[in-house]
Amino acid sequence: MAENPISGDLSRLSMNGEGSVQTSHLVVCFGEMLIDFVPTVSGVSLAEAPAFHKAPGGAPANVAVCVAKLGGSAAFIGKVGKDEFGQMLADMLKENKVDNSGVRFDPYARTALAFVTLRADGEREFMFYRHPSADMLLKESELDQNLVNKASIFHYGSISLIDEPCRSTHLAAMRIAKQSNSILSYDPNLRLALWPSEDAARKNIMSIWNRADIIKISEDEISFLTEGDNPNDDKVVLKKLFHPNLSLLLVTEGKAGCRYYTKQFKGKVAGIKVKAVDTTGAGDAFTGAILYCLAADLNILKDETRLRHALLFANACGALTVTKSGAIPALPTKPEIEKIIRKI
Repeated sequence: MAENPISGDLSRLSMNGEGSVQTSHLVVCFGEMLIDFVPTVSGVSLAEAPAFHKAPGGAPANVAVCVAKLGGSAAFIGKVGKDEFGQMLADMLKENKVDNSGVRFDPYARTALAFVTLRADGEREFMFYRHPSADMLLKESELDQNLVNKASIFHYGSISLIDEPCRSTHLAAMRIAKQSNSILSYDPNLRLALWPSEDAARKNIMSIWNRADIIKISEDEISFLTEGDNPNDDKVVLKKLFHPNLSLLLVTEGKAGCRYYTKQFKGKVAGIKVKAVDTTGAGDAFTGAILYCLAADLNILKDETRLRHALLFANACGALTVTKSGAIPALPTKPEIEKIIRKI
């Protein structure tokens, strides 16, 4: 397993084999967009929190904003309520230079809300208000197929698989993207509280596993999907989670960094030490950063050295995100990432 240090030369991220600069292609993110309510103080339970402040959230939306904030091209497809929160989220995308033409507004269902807190033991606690929320109600007839067709990379999670009609819309969007030769990127983003049961979550998350070209997963998600197997065992990962159509499997390890698996090579890239304030959105920042790099040049997948540079860039993006509160407000710019990498 390769573990040699990586230099801070990021110029290679956006170069092709001949050394010419590649233009960034469109990353389209599909799924939920919601309002996170975060306590004004940390280390307390939701019940103990004295007050909350609102922040835009939803993993696919976070990824789209991350790509755009780094200078890439991004779009979001999903549904919000025709309410003030829904309009706020659509405006937030536009302000961050994310194409929001694929956003739909439901006049009857509300925008989803999530209360999120970091307990004293370091674990996040979630409480969701989706009964149902607008994101669950996106119909196939409302899907912006032209936008999906334009995707160089089509990214999605598993929350949009929980309920109809969004589940069928999600599957249709994947089919359209694949027919358009898009790269399919999947982050399961397990939220057990939203699923009717553990078995339903495991079955549905794995039902689309073999269609993805790129998968990002956490150690906890490996343990869940393999029903308790050791997430640090390469044999477990390769036997149970790597499939023949997969170009890249990424395992995030929090502050320790990440592991990567391709058909040709595997390895680990160490994390970057920072003082964590709020871990919300760190995984989405990592995902957005690696998709930003791959959208600029997919040939990175064939060159281990350049892939490791891209993953260092993604680790740095995730690390910087945890140094501030909130997910989207904390996402760093490319110069900020380059600065922290130069320091190491």
